[in-house]
Amino acid sequence: MRRSLDLRHVVSPGLRDLIELANTHNFDRVTEQVRNLRGCTRPINLHGWTVTTDPATKKVVRSYHSEDEPSGRLLTTCGNRRASRCPACSRVYAADTYHLIKAGLSGGKNVAETVRDHPRAFVTLTAPSFGPVHNRKTDGTAKSRPCACGQSHAEDAPELGTPLSPTTYDYTGAVLWNAHAGQLWARFTTYLRRALAEHLGMTQKALNAALRVSFAKVAEYQKRGLVHFHAVIRFDGPDGHTTPPPAWATFDALSTAVGLAVERARLIVESDAIGERVIAWGRRFKVDPITALGDGELTDARVAEYTDANVAGYIAKYATKNAEGAGTVDRTLMCRPCAGRGYVRGPSRLPNRCADCHGTGQAEPIKALPVQQHVRQMIRTAWDLGHLPEFAELKLWKWAHMLGFRGHFSSKSRAYSTTLGALRDVRRAWRIAQAEAARARAGLPATDETTLVTTSSWTYLSSGYRPGEELLAAQVRHDIAHTQCLKQEGLVPA
Repeated sequence: MRRSLDLRHVVSPGLRDLIELANTHNFDRVTEQVRNLRGCTRPINLHGWTVTTDPATKKVVRSYHSEDEPSGRLLTTCGNRRASRCPACSRVYAADTYHLIKAGLSGGKNVAETVRDHPRAFVTLTAPSFGPVHNRKTDGTAKSRPCACGQSHAEDAPELGTPLSPTTYDYTGAVLWNAHAGQLWARFTTYLRRALAEHLGMTQKALNAALRVSFAKVAEYQKRGLVHFHAVIRFDGPDGHTTPPPAWATFDALSTAVGLAVERARLIVESDAIGERVIAWGRRFKVDPITALGDGELTDARVAEYTDANVAGYIAKYATKNAEGAGTVDRTLMCRPCAGRGYVRGPSRLPNRCADCHGTGQAEPIKALPVQQHVRQMIRTAWDLGHLPEFAELKLWKWAHMLGFRGHFSSKSRAYSTTLGALRDVRRAWRIAQAEAARARAGLPATDETTLVTTSSWTYLSSGYRPGEELLAAQVRHDIAHTQCLKQEGLVPA
């Protein structure tokens, strides 16, 4: 019988818990679980089991029970795409997004390599102006010019993107534009096809029979707190990427159609409180051809050359970001017990003031957030608009920390390329192949994965590490960062 440890003299809770883990029956398995998470900051804790059997022989091929773990639970990665929440999982998401975009530009992942010969464009669509803001202007020679306020701002100046006159800035219009940006993008893709048919002198039915328009897009926040979209738009034949587009489907036709669609795509928002608003694109947009090869590095939207690799890298980078670039917070401000309403219903179904938020509906007061006044006002405007009856379906109080934006940060058309799910399946197949190789090395018979049947039952327990596991995870993150530094310096193979 193991004697219980007296750890009262250990002050650090993390160290105390680590000593307890080190005295479990299998500390190597504890460290293995943490290492397999690759530095995930908030893993999911699960309890349950999975059993894989061969239906022909009724034999159990493999089984797993979380109760067999030293800690009695299974740790799995959180899978969060946001770099501000989990850098480790966001790197995996960014890598998947990169390969998804890259496959649609140069082939691979079951996409024909001839796709790089199709007309492709890198399109940037922006929001309109809701009032003048501090900015860094440049002339034709990239030389900086003074802002409208009379000063020349540095690149990291905190006032960049904030209004010159906050009292006259249209915060309501800005928040409503963010809230409807996803719908405006959908309207743009519809008008793009219509404009293309009009420009080519065809009916839309004839166009759809001869040409398919594929795209992938990502949203990015500007410093002024408004989103703009970067998109890859590609022409394919009627059967998708496996067939070339017609000869008349050129980049010039695509560029013209984009201009017409930007001008015509709009939404009308009506409200008794604020009147009628038109949601439309800003006047500034760009359409640039994507070349198959080149050495230009895409660092912003003003470079002259766009290649397969740097466009994919650029879009993947912003697929893991939220609104942090606009200076806001990365968490919802909605009080979860009352869902932001400020009240809960008791057994009598009568509304009672929420005890958690004291009736404000806010998990933390907006006035106490560590953000700039411009961002705070956008958050407050989104919160107030969300409680108007005509905007109730937008649930803007839930998305106030996103400055009203409710859409997907990255999306693609169905036929653009592979899917994130397919890329995850490839990783899963690789892990199964590794397990089969281990079985072969152990002298066990090979199995046919296509005929096996797996049953499982899992229950969510919590999120995060034990204090001792957090110390082990910190070491894993340090080792990963150190290895990356050595690779960048060329001291170890990449």
